[in-house]
Amino acid sequence: MAKGYRPVDRDQSFLLPPDMRQWLPEGHPVWLVIEAVGLLDTAVFHERRRTGGAGAAGYDPDMLVTVLVWAYANGVTSSRRIERLCGQDVAFRVICAGNLPDHVTIARFRQQFADTAAGLFGQVLVLCARLGMGRVGTVAVDGTKIAASASKDANRTEEGLRKLAREMAARHAATDAEEDALFGAGRRGDDDDPGGPHTRRERVAAALASLEAERAAREAEQAADRARAAEAVRAAQDGSPAAGKPPAGAEVTLAEQALARAAAEHQARAAAWHAAAAAGRRPRGKAPAATGDYSRVRAARARLERAQARQAARAQAAAQPARRNVTDPDSRLMPVRGGGFIQGYNAQNVASGDGLIIATRLTHDTADTRWYEPMISDAAAAAAVMAAAAGAPAAEIGLVLADAGYLSAANLSCDGPDRLIATGKHRDLEKRARDVAGDGSDSGPGPGGAIAAMTARLATPEGIAAYRQRGPIAETPHGRIKHTMRLRQLSLRGQRKAAGEWTFACAVHNLMMAITSGHLTTWALASLPG
Repeated sequence: MAKGYRPVDRDQSFLLPPDMRQWLPEGHPVWLVIEAVGLLDTAVFHERRRTGGAGAAGYDPDMLVTVLVWAYANGVTSSRRIERLCGQDVAFRVICAGNLPDHVTIARFRQQFADTAAGLFGQVLVLCARLGMGRVGTVAVDGTKIAASASKDANRTEEGLRKLAREMAARHAATDAEEDALFGAGRRGDDDDPGGPHTRRERVAAALASLEAERAAREAEQAADRARAAEAVRAAQDGSPAAGKPPAGAEVTLAEQALARAAAEHQARAAAWHAAAAAGRRPRGKAPAATGDYSRVRAARARLERAQARQAARAQAAAQPARRNVTDPDSRLMPVRGGGFIQGYNAQNVASGDGLIIATRLTHDTADTRWYEPMISDAAAAAAVMAAAAGAPAAEIGLVLADAGYLSAANLSCDGPDRLIATGKHRDLEKRARDVAGDGSDSGPGPGGAIAAMTARLATPEGIAAYRQRGPIAETPHGRIKHTMRLRQLSLRGQRKAAGEWTFACAVHNLMMAITSGHLTTWALASLPG
């Protein structure tokens, strides 16, 4: 039970300490962020600023970088919210040291991430390595979907985009005619800002160009697929079928041929058995079953049905019209867990054993498969740079862990570190690994198949124990960025700028990991050589 109420005296006078360093406790993490940014080479940010001219003094780029690092670390990405916090929040006021950048300054400064974020990311990695972080004995590669600054409702088919372009052209022509009547021919009200009215029109043109390029690439790929399928069918007819999975275009034809061969072989054996019985000789074995009931015929028919289902699914997918987003033409509809789609990008990250993101890319591919090799190549280069920065012997990645989204015979057999790539969903991995190893299905090229070999390896106690590390290593950085840093949607549009913002967020994640893990301290920073 309370004794009473505390007084609420809003007329009480208080004075902030004259020394800004007394506004926050000595152990507050903002001091470490300020010191860490002070150690980084920010020349690239200064090169983009001009000084020495007339007018008011500009804002220090180092201060703006620190403001954005602290903002992203605390889940604030809106430039207007950052502006308010610079005037209201003590930590932001300490970073600004009395300067109050407005939201326009912050938004314009952030636009340069496309050119500067990669360098900042690399420098933070080097700093973390010098602090003793970056264990690369076991790493994990994983993709995560991140929403773009665009709505799903802004997607249009090619026909819709062309209609929109015609409507916009007609509106612009009508506006030009009205302004010619008001201001005279050759003079219009938008002369001072020629880029403004055309921004949306340029996005529509970019979306159309992207669709046309995709269609040309798809047609070329389909032609190559047809050639590979025809070659596979010819080889099978000649009695020398190629090893491995058949091309998609030949899958049904080859399955039909296999079914016909199995049925013909069984019918020949059945005819021989009945002929022997009719001649009064005792046939070997029991009476043959009907052709449709023979085990090999049933298995061949099941394979044919699966191939036909896959072909129908591919045909259905190909029949869907391609779409592009008018707001951000580079973004795509991305499937997400639990069903549904978001308009966004697919971010690829490689994480080290102690939670650092050592390589990152932002893609608009809905699948992860083709990014395995590029990401591991980036990670290997980053590991070498970090080892050199730490003054350690050359570090090589020992083991790569990846989920089933990266599963392919090519990814299992390409050059690079040892790897474990799941052959099924995580919840079914151990059971399914043993089942697939037992029936030998889904084999890839080579003796026994690369996928079958990986399945068998994942079924061993060593493989199971090693693969169980994937979740904590791969998913933790994504969880920190999306939930702790609350970055679920990017603010910049276009893949190049969006990739810069994502890379900046990954650099912030690494810096805050160094702080929260206890590696980055005032004493540690002071003891760094150089």
